[in-house]
Amino acid sequence: MEQNTPLMPDFRNFGVIFRALILVHLGMLLYVVAAIRDWSEWSGRLTDAAFWVEPILMGAMACLAVFAPQLRSWPFNRSVAMVYAIVLLWTVLVFRGFSSLLFIDLQPHLGQMLVLVLMGTTFMLWHYQLWLKTLSPRLAEARLVALQARIRPHFFFNSLNAVLSLIRSQPKLAEHLLQNLSELFRVAMGTQSSLSTLQREVELARGYLEIEKVRLGERLHVEWHIEKMPAKASIPPLILQPLLENAVYHGIEPSIETGTIHINIFQSRNEVHIDIRNPIIDTAVQRIGNGMAQDNVRERLLLYFDAEANLSIQRGNDYYQIHIVLPYRELKNEQTVAPIFS
Repeated sequence: MEQNTPLMPDFRNFGVIFRALILVHLGMLLYVVAAIRDWSEWSGRLTDAAFWVEPILMGAMACLAVFAPQLRSWPFNRSVAMVYAIVLLWTVLVFRGFSSLLFIDLQPHLGQMLVLVLMGTTFMLWHYQLWLKTLSPRLAEARLVALQARIRPHFFFNSLNAVLSLIRSQPKLAEHLLQNLSELFRVAMGTQSSLSTLQREVELARGYLEIEKVRLGERLHVEWHIEKMPAKASIPPLILQPLLENAVYHGIEPSIETGTIHINIFQSRNEVHIDIRNPIIDTAVQRIGNGMAQDNVRERLLLYFDAEANLSIQRGNDYYQIHIVLPYRELKNEQTVAPIFS
């Protein structure tokens, strides 16, 4: 990922909010430590500082969350100016409100507080840009791992052999499978600095499983439960395919029996849930994996959705299930991809 221009934080994102709270409270703690002359003043100074900081911080973060969509759609310099304006205006309102409630003239302290607020806001925005730059090489590494692990060589050559065997007997099916295979590789080798739609990812996953179905025959059975799927929900590209490839590789391919892969995708409130379940075969023939695909998916969920998305694993006596939760954000135009972190 190349970050040519700075990006404005999404102040509705839990990860952004959490880091902002940590940074501000850490700054408040350091300020109190630097200001005290006697450690006996510690608790009183900290309480006084929190009395002023908390209403300013919570109110400012709430205002920034309300204006977050506009801030992220504007040019960066304009958004930064608006962030400063919102924070400073809220600080002035808090001071005036306290002055009225406490019947105390707080005007002499307002200038000092505004300076501290400006410094805190600047540090918060700088920290976010630093965080993005830190993640940039991690995204590049994740893309490399994805290219290495997403489509295994054995799958590619076996798929070509399966298609070749159908050219004479079922030319239409062979053509359809070649289109699926070419589309899979086109997406895999393309850019991943954008978001796709859930419907598009399901179509790609279906194409992949159709190829595997020809290769594995009756050993592979797939059950889709996508009646409640939000089709236009945004999702990082090729999230489903590598996990389904793992399900086939570990749960279906080594066995001579029929195995079923269950895919359940649904929306619950403002979250999208994705469940992929495959059978567990006899440990004597079970393949040992290195978790590369799962780590890659976790990495990209973090990069796109921060702390609002996660991947968890549940293992039963006869099944292995991956559960993904990500925030519901709709792409208005199904044919349009959204830039990263938008």
